Amino acid sequence: MNPAYHQAEFLISAATLKGLPPEQGREVAFAGRSNAGKSSAINTLCRQRALARTSKTPGRTQLINFFALDDTRRLVDLPGYGYAKVPEAMRRRWGQLMSAYLAQRACLRGLVLVMDIRHPLTPHDWQMIGWAHARQLPLHVLLTKSDKLKRGPMMDTVRRVARALGDDGVTATVQPFSALKKQGVEDVHGVLDCWLFDDTDGAADGGG
Repeated sequence: MNPAYHQAEFLISAATLKGLPPEQGREVAFAGRSNAGKSSAINTLCRQRALARTSKTPGRTQLINFFALDDTRRLVDLPGYGYAKVPEAMRRRWGQLMSAYLAQRACLRGLVLVMDIRHPLTPHDWQMIGWAHARQLPLHVLLTKSDKLKRGPMMDTVRRVARALGDDGVTATVQPFSALKKQGVEDVHGVLDCWLFDDTDGAADGGG
């Protein structure tokens, strides 16, 4: 494990694009439906219990939260979406903020889309996929709570999601993940390492 993940620290929360940290370095965003296990996944990947706050009340994360791995690399926790009890005006505001962030953030190197393996590819997930695809942003799908399924159904779901994305013309990698069992952690680290630490593409750290 790259020690940078273990050293992750909360940097800032932003409610608007003007509140985002300066456009420099590289960052990877995590998005997902409320209660899909996004915050738990971030905590597990960084080996910290409370880096990203988890809540028993879905839809509570209303801000874009930034976590610094070092001076130039960040993980970004986007607001959870799809929770029915959130007021329509708030859902619309979150959607506008996330779509603008994904479209305009030049230092964004990839999107990790978190889905509950038992309920993948909701309409809100497809909306997020569409935003990433429109920008040609690298996409990695994390099918969380994989410990809830036996291996056969788990792998069937992974293949089904990958096939659905491919049929829609979306290029993405897909994997099962369990924060509870710490399964799939190394695979995610491999993706993050490529997006955040691999300099072989010759891209400058200040661009996207």
